[in-house]
Amino acid sequence: MSRKPKKGYFVRGHFVAEGSELDLELKAELKGTTEQSKTDLKRESAALQKLGEDLLTLRADLMEPLGLPDKLADALDEVRRITNFEGRRRQMQFIGKLMRQLDEETLAAVRAALDEQREGSAAQTLVLHQAEQWRERLIAHDDDVGDWLNAHPATDSQQLRALVRQARKDAVPEKPGLAPRHGRAYREIFQLVRAALSGDDDTAQSDDIDDGND
Repeated sequence: MSRKPKKGYFVRGHFVAEGSELDLELKAELKGTTEQSKTDLKRESAALQKLGEDLLTLRADLMEPLGLPDKLADALDEVRRITNFEGRRRQMQFIGKLMRQLDEETLAAVRAALDEQREGSAAQTLVLHQAEQWRERLIAHDDDVGDWLNAHPATDSQQLRALVRQARKDAVPEKPGLAPRHGRAYREIFQLVRAALSGDDDTAQSDDIDDGND
């Protein structure tokens, strides 16, 4: 999966990421001093504390490869258990302090993992929306069933047509004026379509149902 390019610039052939230690040093040199200003230090501290907060949302499978120091990992676990506002605020400040002790390589890996999670979540959301749209199209029009099968030839056409027929049958209100109801076939069409859009045709199989011949 492609990742968003990091913000930064090149100096003597080397890429300098914005907010990195080298970036702050170069900016300090431009100001005529090698010491970071209080404003720079405060900004850096706030950014690293925010990065620590973001780590709380990172999935375990992305967190584990980072190899974070035990002290930081324990602090993250501890803040999840704190419900008191003031206690949580102080713990996050402590996490920010620990984040400042990480080297640039580890910080870059943390940012990359967070980017990967965000991009993955966006992709999953898109698949869900597309699956919902395809389900409505398949139930509404036979032509769209043909379009789907042409685009996804690995789909079990007999199963899909049976599900569509059953979903249409289920959608007919029991009495005039009542809202259409959605049964098992409606849900299984969504699962089949979502699996195919996710590239996981093996999970697109579902239990056989009555084909609902009219």
